[in-house]
Amino acid sequence: MLDPSVAAVRRAVRVALSRVAEGGTALVALSGGADSLALAAATAFEARKRGIRVASVTVDHGLQTGSAAVAARAADQARALGIDDAEVVRVEVTGAGGPEAAARDARYAALRAAAAARGAAAVLLGHTLDDQAETVLLGLARGAGGTSLAGMPPSRDDGGVAWARPLLGVRRAVTHAACAAQGLEPWHDPHNAEDRFSRVRVRERVLPVLEAELGPGIAEALARTAEQLREDAEAFAEMIDETIEDIVEPAEAGIAVSVAALAANPVALRHRVIRYVVDSEFGVALTRAQTLEVARLVTDWSGQGPIDLPGCTAARRGALIVFTARA
Repeated sequence: MLDPSVAAVRRAVRVALSRVAEGGTALVALSGGADSLALAAATAFEARKRGIRVASVTVDHGLQTGSAAVAARAADQARALGIDDAEVVRVEVTGAGGPEAAARDARYAALRAAAAARGAAAVLLGHTLDDQAETVLLGLARGAGGTSLAGMPPSRDDGGVAWARPLLGVRRAVTHAACAAQGLEPWHDPHNAEDRFSRVRVRERVLPVLEAELGPGIAEALARTAEQLREDAEAFAEMIDETIEDIVEPAEAGIAVSVAALAANPVALRHRVIRYVVDSEFGVALTRAQTLEVARLVTDWSGQGPIDLPGCTAARRGALIVFTARA
């Protein structure tokens, strides 16, 4: 009889693979941990029935002693599951934003390159419902807006490749049980026990306290909240896409937005338009405080001068809010 945990993971993967045509390729991001190992096993099983090729990539960040051996073992396990194309990629972790962000950037760059080399239709990532709940709590602690609290999307398109997280509705305990049921031995990342990482503290301390004090089901509730906020964010994005071309115009070294159009919109949409314009034109994500200062040029203008923002300035000039690139 098929173990319920194995069935749950396979069912989730089946939905993700339904978007991959017969003869296409799905690429599994395989760390060797329980989540990605259960994902790889389910993908190998489901893909065979659908005539889909499967490859895996294990990224060796080189940040821990013995990381090369861990990566090689993960690739060996993939081959034992029937994934013949199991590659290990060694990356150099450099860049700003701290080691976690730099490692993530290097990992995703390696996965993009691997997907492009194989013409993959989808890249499958092993994030679970627990990861989603942790992401929402971390965003809440930062005072992030609705877009951040929407968490990780189950799927997104990147250059024609679907980046999917089939296990966002599956608990971490289920992936561990699925590995045990199939005789798979996952790698246990020692970083997952180091409380210097905020995500580990949320996982090991915060969520258990919430479960104990407020009752079970907190992780599921946080994941539902993310799903609802993501729906709201998508609706706002559609509204912005429908109106943005009518309210913006080119400006010297920047872009301008109609004051009247901003004033006519509800506050939430006005703020999102401001953030959208700055992000798309200058590649900068405004904080809430910065967004509110720009909005005051629309709703509470008394002749105040330009506002300094990361990468640009914002100033009211007649009937326009003009965003200009900083020298």
